[in-house]
Amino acid sequence: MLGGLAKTLFGSSNERYVKSLGSIVNKINGFEPTISAMSDDQLAAQTVAFRERLGNGESLDSILPEAFATVREAAKRTLGQRHYDVQMVGGIVLHRGEIAEMRTGEGKTLVATLATYLNALPGTGVHVITVNDYLAARDAGWMSQVYSFLGLTTGVIVPNLSDQQRRDAYASDITYGTNNEFGFDYLRDNMKYDRGSMVQRPFNMAIVDEVDSVLIDEARTPLIISGPTDDKTDLYRSVDLVVKQLAAEDYEKDEKQKTIILTEDGTEKVERMLEDAGLLEGANLYDFENTQVVHHVNQSLRANMMFKADTDYIVKDGKVVIIDEFTGRMMDGRRWSDGLHQAVEAKEGVDIEPENQTMASITFQNYFRMYPKLAGMTGTAATEAAEFYDIYKMNVVTIPTNVPVKRVDEEDEFYKDTQDKFQAIAKKIRVHAELGQPVLVGTVSIEKSELLSEFLKQEQVPHKVLNARFHEMEAHIVAQAGRKSAVTIATNMAGRGTDIQLGGNLDFRMMDEHPDLVEGTPEFDAAAARIKQEIAAEKQAVLDAGGLFVLGTERHESRRIDNQLRGRSGRQGDPGLSRFYLSLDDDLLRIFGPDTLFARMMRSNIGDGEAIGSKWLSKAIETAQKKVEARNYDIRKQVVEYDDVMNDQRKVIYEQRADIMDADTVGDVVEDMRAETVNAIVGEACPPGTYPEQWDIAGMKEKLQAQLNITPPIDDWLAEEAIDPEIVVERTRAAADAHVAAKAEGLEPETWVQIEKSILLQNLDHHWKEHLATVEALRQVVHLRAYAQKTPINEYKQEAFQLFQRMLDMIREEVTRTIAYAEFQFQAPPELPQLPDFITTHFDPFTGEDDTYDFDGAGMVTSAIPTLSIPRPDGHEIGQDPAQWVGNVSRNAPCPCGSGLKYKHCHGAV
Repeated sequence: MLGGLAKTLFGSSNERYVKSLGSIVNKINGFEPTISAMSDDQLAAQTVAFRERLGNGESLDSILPEAFATVREAAKRTLGQRHYDVQMVGGIVLHRGEIAEMRTGEGKTLVATLATYLNALPGTGVHVITVNDYLAARDAGWMSQVYSFLGLTTGVIVPNLSDQQRRDAYASDITYGTNNEFGFDYLRDNMKYDRGSMVQRPFNMAIVDEVDSVLIDEARTPLIISGPTDDKTDLYRSVDLVVKQLAAEDYEKDEKQKTIILTEDGTEKVERMLEDAGLLEGANLYDFENTQVVHHVNQSLRANMMFKADTDYIVKDGKVVIIDEFTGRMMDGRRWSDGLHQAVEAKEGVDIEPENQTMASITFQNYFRMYPKLAGMTGTAATEAAEFYDIYKMNVVTIPTNVPVKRVDEEDEFYKDTQDKFQAIAKKIRVHAELGQPVLVGTVSIEKSELLSEFLKQEQVPHKVLNARFHEMEAHIVAQAGRKSAVTIATNMAGRGTDIQLGGNLDFRMMDEHPDLVEGTPEFDAAAARIKQEIAAEKQAVLDAGGLFVLGTERHESRRIDNQLRGRSGRQGDPGLSRFYLSLDDDLLRIFGPDTLFARMMRSNIGDGEAIGSKWLSKAIETAQKKVEARNYDIRKQVVEYDDVMNDQRKVIYEQRADIMDADTVGDVVEDMRAETVNAIVGEACPPGTYPEQWDIAGMKEKLQAQLNITPPIDDWLAEEAIDPEIVVERTRAAADAHVAAKAEGLEPETWVQIEKSILLQNLDHHWKEHLATVEALRQVVHLRAYAQKTPINEYKQEAFQLFQRMLDMIREEVTRTIAYAEFQFQAPPELPQLPDFITTHFDPFTGEDDTYDFDGAGMVTSAIPTLSIPRPDGHEIGQDPAQWVGNVSRNAPCPCGSGLKYKHCHGAV
């Protein structure tokens, strides 16, 4: 009560913060008369003047008002758009590394130019992140007019660029691209063998558009670069034979959770059989040396005991093909991950195709936390404010609208079942469409969109259906969703980045109706003038009908997605209407809603086709949504906790690689490794405080020969009276150093340095790759420690650290052995190894589809939006014969045959 009174008197903390920025906006406005009076050349020269002032010690904050006023004037002259005062507030929030929550239609793309320009002045680069390649190309081409006018360069990162094209784009003052592209470039850079071949510069600032989508929704799944692994066919078959000998009492399975674990007796039985097969190191199955074996045993258990032929999969033409559990269709080209598919292949006795082993991986959380300054903007972030602060230390600031919102948000309507609900929705849409009111219908899945489409056909309502597959096509349709009587059905992913303007969108209508006309010609101007008149008349008719009607067919798990849909209506002070329709069959109510007694009362008291609405019910729905949001946050937080462990190790390895590449010589590193190897061998054979007659001389000789390729005269040393372990270490080191020095004598110094670097980097990469596989296998099984009353994350940290220590020891030994045994018969410096053909994956958390390639953005060319020079993949350049496409077409690229499928799912299917 007191809190509500204080808020009424003094305003919320958000309102007070926004109000405090008013003084800065006043300063910006104060510069406007002076800036407006400048000529184009004088305005462009401002950039040089700002850079000089920064070089003389001024801060970005001190030049912010004048810089923002400069950008506002440049936007007026190039785009014909002047930033509103509230957009200036948004720009200040972005510059401060916070999240600007601005409603749809408030001009977030234009707001970004303010903070982007200011932070690009030091010349260290600003990255602008968008949700798909279409928007990256569109925004880069559109906003580059402002930047180039002021003398800044703009680049854009889209798929299928060469390394040099990427390097040039990253060298620009401002670089646009998607989160996937930036993340994969970071991983690829840290797999290169030469600093000059890396494409990215050190990070400075990132501004993320649709920040909730990128940093929360897509952050559920990591970015993964994988490549072919070593052949483990024998291991899969051996483990399969062991598992097939188990009886029902040897394991416990939970069909509801689809989990299966060995019992205590089953574990002992498996240990004995694995020991007999020579697959077990030591006596205990759960020692960390056996982590990968445990992983394969668990996957083989699932394959043999949980997965059924002709239900979960079929064997066709000697291959295991997955059957979709929802549709019953065969899913050619899809494979289960983490060795499960190979376990099923071993079970069925067909040829086992090798796994794709993870070579590098990172979560979006840890990637974006590497930027010294991170900012974002979206229409909906307040509901996730706690997560943004916990994970990214970013505050959410709600920016007021330029014009007060006039949209009416009606109470939800509840129906007994989906049939009744969809019939009511179809009738409601028909009534509003007949009045001339445009209707935007939001659904949660493609299936629901198609179902509603059938109901609308019965009502004879013309409509368009979007399915979130082709972003550019969606942009055209959504841009016209505000026309008179237009009915547009869209999934939650549809329409992002494109405003719905009442009456229609001039630019998109010109593109659709007059694609052949050239801008600036009399014909173009005449057509534009005619369409402009039509849009004005149509807009007035739509306003009279009540503006855009947004209709939600059910509530989403997240309130944020519902708010995104609702926010499409009421743009820039336009009137609007929104309402959600629900039924007891909706997933949210069915799984997370109130108890069954409530559901029974609802079913018994609501008649067919009857609807009820109540604030209490709406509150119950919101409570259910909050529960789901909290659960999803916990899941994402757990992903981050586990990846934080790997992130510390990843930083160490990547920093070591960078140090090796940057160093003029790495002889001291190799020498230290050799010294540690000698210390370890001598220390084990000659423990401190023991007599020479107690030393394991034979074992030491054997290891020195195996590791260092030397046979020092140890027997002669033992004949000396004052011999001790330190003397043995010193003399052995000298012998090992002399052996390596003799190898280096016959080679040029530059050649020897290149050899040492190459050996170091290749061993580092090989063992890091193996380490990633082992740690991933550990992560899959560590939850079992909870049965022993242990905290899985703590166990994971301890074991992962031990595995990391062991990996470093193995790198040291392998590098020492390789250099000791290598024979060099050439004078020219060896060529650095070529990187393999990677497979990049990032699974969409909603559809499960790999979204790492988006053809629409790469091929986007429009006449209304100025574009940068963006190379486009073109199937005709590589011929029409599919045999010519092998090796020349990326697996994630669209198939050149024109099917619309990715190459790997079409002619490139394995």
